Amino acid sequence: MTEHIRLAKRVAEQLNCSRSTAEQFIEGGFVSVDGRVVEAPGARVRPDQGVAVAPDASPLALTPVTLLLHKPPGFEAGLGLAGGNPHGSRSQGAPEAATLLGAASHLPEDASGIRVLQRHFKQLECFTPLPTEASGLVVYTQDKRIARKLAEDIEVLEQECIVEVRGDMVPNGLQRLCHGLSFNGRPLPPIKVSWQNETRLRFALKGIRPGQVPAMCEAVGLAVVSLKRIRIGRVPLAKVPEGQWRYLQPWEKF
Repeated sequence: MTEHIRLAKRVAEQLNCSRSTAEQFIEGGFVSVDGRVVEAPGARVRPDQGVAVAPDASPLALTPVTLLLHKPPGFEAGLGLAGGNPHGSRSQGAPEAATLLGAASHLPEDASGIRVLQRHFKQLECFTPLPTEASGLVVYTQDKRIARKLAEDIEVLEQECIVEVRGDMVPNGLQRLCHGLSFNGRPLPPIKVSWQNETRLRFALKGIRPGQVPAMCEAVGLAVVSLKRIRIGRVPLAKVPEGQWRYLQPWEKF
């Protein structure tokens, strides 16, 4: 073990660069040990092991990423860092949706072309909470600009949800859903609601509050069976299966 040294030190010596630059190359997936990519700067290597740095290695490639997860029901997705919810809305016993993020759950058909790295699952923030019992689009980001956009504008970004219901709607119930209901003692603004099929309603609304959609449905004689968010702003969930995620592409804007 006395002969083992940190991989970052070995790379810095080989390239005659700073230790921080060497760490960036390693975390960027540009360094291999005996032909196997290693992304941990603190990994220990022996003098006889071959350490190679890819010819296209560049710290400029280490840009922050945004992940779009299809959260299944039963998982918590709250505000703040992916590792915890500072607002205390975590449901007792519900696992965090962030635990689903990993290389194994990456959408195989992801068209972004981004290479999956372990660093993509660190320092993620979530400003798109979703009830534990609901499913659908949840956004995790390392990009400070996107985090600020979501934190400041989530109230004005239109969200689209598909709501499965049961029961018999009261007369003029659809019109009341669109405009005419109150929630928590306050009149609701006009909302776009339409039937997708015999048992599913499509809601497109802004400034949604916890419990709002079930309360609206109950007011017109319906009970919510399931709720799935399929769009935030201009970014859709697309064809991402439950429990999988894809990268936000550069041209996609909320």
